[in-house]
Amino acid sequence: MHPKNLSIKDFTYHLPEDKIAFHPLAERDSSKLLVYKNGTITGSVYKNLADFIPEDSLLIFNNTKVVEARLLFQKSSGGVIEIFCLEPHEQYPDITTAMMQHEKVLWKCLIGGASKWKHGQVLEKKIEDLDLQCRFVEKRTDCFIVEISWDSNLSFAEILHKAGAIPLPPYIKRKAEAEDSERYQTVYAKFDGSVAAPTAGLHFTPTIFEELRRKTIQTDFVTLHVSAGTFKPVKVEVMEKHEMHAEFIEVSKETIRHLLENLDKTIVAVGTTSLRTIESLYWLGVKSLEPGVRSEDPIAIGLEVTQWEPYEFYTKNIPAEEALNSLLKWMEKNKAGKLVTKTQIIIAPGYKPKIAKALITNFHQPQSTLLLLVSALIGDDWRKVYDYALENDFRFLSYGDGSIMFF
Repeated sequence: MHPKNLSIKDFTYHLPEDKIAFHPLAERDSSKLLVYKNGTITGSVYKNLADFIPEDSLLIFNNTKVVEARLLFQKSSGGVIEIFCLEPHEQYPDITTAMMQHEKVLWKCLIGGASKWKHGQVLEKKIEDLDLQCRFVEKRTDCFIVEISWDSNLSFAEILHKAGAIPLPPYIKRKAEAEDSERYQTVYAKFDGSVAAPTAGLHFTPTIFEELRRKTIQTDFVTLHVSAGTFKPVKVEVMEKHEMHAEFIEVSKETIRHLLENLDKTIVAVGTTSLRTIESLYWLGVKSLEPGVRSEDPIAIGLEVTQWEPYEFYTKNIPAEEALNSLLKWMEKNKAGKLVTKTQIIIAPGYKPKIAKALITNFHQPQSTLLLLVSALIGDDWRKVYDYALENDFRFLSYGDGSIMFF
């Protein structure tokens, strides 16, 4: 069955609210760990993660950094308007460029209390010696375009750090607290750009990394800037009508080589975002094999991955080695040290992983694209995994416990 024809109602389970983790545990690596391998489930804790991973494996992490994307403005009348910065305006080639803008920037936003914001009205917020202003520019189907300006030489990333708040997931029904600034961020977060954390990585500590090194388990990093679309509910009965969110990815030439050199080993994606990134690299490599791919910006020439391409346009079984080598040649031809593009890939039942052989991930919401991804990897055993987690008091969602699944 083509995943377009999947019914989202087939991917549901009962998630009691008391199973949702509303706060992180005191220690990151004390979270429970479910281990799924060859159809068998065992329980452990993240401190012991290295015990379950073969020597010489390669773990791929997403080193994006969550930005303080929530800006609150109080009107003179007392009403509060919340501006949630989703992603940069399309005039910027990538998130990094947009984050480094000075004095003003255009951003796609959601607005809480939009009806209270009259057209032409400028919202103003003063923080210490900073004067921050927002101007309504345009209303679109799924967002607003807002011009944000400030009177200092700070970059927009620095402005958000100074004036914004951490955007906790909508199912964590509380205001962000001081601990969230540290705990809703991986210890290896590096590049500003996400409005949600790559939550599988929240469990990792320097101690775990040291244990991985001791066992000669390799690590490397990609960047996928997580958009609010990761929480986008599937509101249609059949997946064909659901539009997957597109996200920026950045991957260095050295990381692609590292993947290429380890295709015969166990490549473990730490999180669904890492999995979607490295699987997208395969399809970008396949596309780079197409005749007539020109030496231009990858997005401009279509060297990006759209939602259904992996299921429809490439019936030939191109080996991963050939695809990644082709992608490297394209990058060398374009003198590109890193690949910056977008992926909209949806991994759902019917998809066969091309690069990854295992996934570390948290437990996801019912009827979500993330649950579809888990089902694509381990089939109907996803129910067995989730039943085990519920029966053994695992904590669910972003601040919850997690699993490692081999496939």
